[in-house]
Amino acid sequence: MKDQQWLAERFEQHRGRLRAVAYRMLGSLTEADDAVQEAWLRLARADASGVENLGAWLTTIVARVSLNMLRARHGRPEEPLGPHVAEPVIDPAEGTSPEHEALLADGVGLALLVVLQELSPAERLAYVLHDMFDMPFDEIAPIVERSPQAARQLASRARRRVRGAPLPDGSGLTAQRAAVDAFLAASRDGDFDALIAVLHPDVVYRADRGAAAGGSVEVRGAGTVAGQAAAFSQRGLLIRPVLINGTPGVISSRDGRPVSVIGFTVTAGKITEIDIIVDPDRLRQLDLSALGD
Repeated sequence: MKDQQWLAERFEQHRGRLRAVAYRMLGSLTEADDAVQEAWLRLARADASGVENLGAWLTTIVARVSLNMLRARHGRPEEPLGPHVAEPVIDPAEGTSPEHEALLADGVGLALLVVLQELSPAERLAYVLHDMFDMPFDEIAPIVERSPQAARQLASRARRRVRGAPLPDGSGLTAQRAAVDAFLAASRDGDFDALIAVLHPDVVYRADRGAAAGGSVEVRGAGTVAGQAAAFSQRGLLIRPVLINGTPGVISSRDGRPVSVIGFTVTAGKITEIDIIVDPDRLRQLDLSALGD
């Protein structure tokens, strides 16, 4: 019993890192927690007395579990077509919780998660483990069943894709929030010119509407996205500023129930990406505990 308690305490020391690995791999907090729980079950069943580096051992287990989950996801014919908005990490507008700071280290925003999901499972694993968690390719290679050189090439291909992603430029939350507020005000006023002024010419609008409403949609270009502004100006909604994966966003609600969650990516004062979830099933599953109400 004491050995099990000691093992559990050691596992908890690594939980934050393991959850961060799984979230980057899967883009879902729910699935990430499932992967971490599976790692604990395997640890509890294993003889860990000979494990010299428990953190590395657990990271490998979580990576293998996440890779299998990704492969299973890619192989399901019932998976909906179209873009997928990753499960967001939501915090009050005032700041990110300590727990979420570890989860979102290195700027893991929704825009990055979209790019990661476009990679093959093996590319995603190689990039996440090497570029984000400094795991050597000699240790990555057995997980993806490739040579170290092939694992290096997987990460290199993924890196080129990530470099093209519209990521926040570090201008600060105040500047980013100003762009988001200007967009929302122009949407409410129906001011097309003001919308165009705050949107990047190549802005991407991505919405997960749920299967009942036709699935996901993605449109590009400032003029086209500005035409979607009516979706942000519905009457009778309570609009609450929040942080979505560490950057400004909003939750709209009616009668205490979320109607949409919207994340924005702002680069050089222009909105480069808008990710919105309006799927009622997904909204019900969101973790809003960090908001405190």
